[in-house]
Amino acid sequence: MQQSFRDAFLAATKASNKSMRQIALDAGVSYELLKNLAQGKSKSTNVDDAVKIAASFGTNLEGFLEGMLVQEDRRTIAIAGKVGAGARVPLFDAYVKGDGPQVECPPGLSPHGIVAVEIEGDSMEPIYSAGDLLFYTRNGHDVVASDDIGHRCVCEDEDGMGWVKQIKLGDEPGLFHLISLNPGANNMWNVRLKWAAKVRLHWPEELAHKI
Repeated sequence: MQQSFRDAFLAATKASNKSMRQIALDAGVSYELLKNLAQGKSKSTNVDDAVKIAASFGTNLEGFLEGMLVQEDRRTIAIAGKVGAGARVPLFDAYVKGDGPQVECPPGLSPHGIVAVEIEGDSMEPIYSAGDLLFYTRNGHDVVASDDIGHRCVCEDEDGMGWVKQIKLGDEPGLFHLISLNPGANNMWNVRLKWAAKVRLHWPEELAHKI
């Protein structure tokens, strides 16, 4: 039996123990919209936002109204490929293609819009080890966002190779310096990138449950 959207939202919020700010972040909607909904100042919202809110709880709009939520411990994230620091490692993009293995979503991290990559080799010791997973959010295709400059990022160069480096502006527009996180690995100068995305979470191999 379907509930009103507001009742479904209140029930989902209580069941998930997520704050409204976290839900707003996961769904990509405004916090004020959710606050007004929770306080009864509005009974519903537009269809696009309703679909996003339902998706942030792991279900579609129909399932959301019927109280059918995906349990947190059953949520998964796609592993998009492998990256290294010293070796050239091809990177495939399961975020678009939908293929590749899955890993259970780490506690406290929403699976929506999140991708994982696996560290290959020992070129990133002692910061990251082989088998560790790095989680990131793609900002879009063919994008290196200004907010990512200066941070540890997963990135793909124009040859399709994946790396985990600190991103810095290059000597010319459109070029970037890729700074190694390990003193034993080489820095890369004036590289043209397809995209870069800031690392949101590092998960050691022993904590990852692949499916």
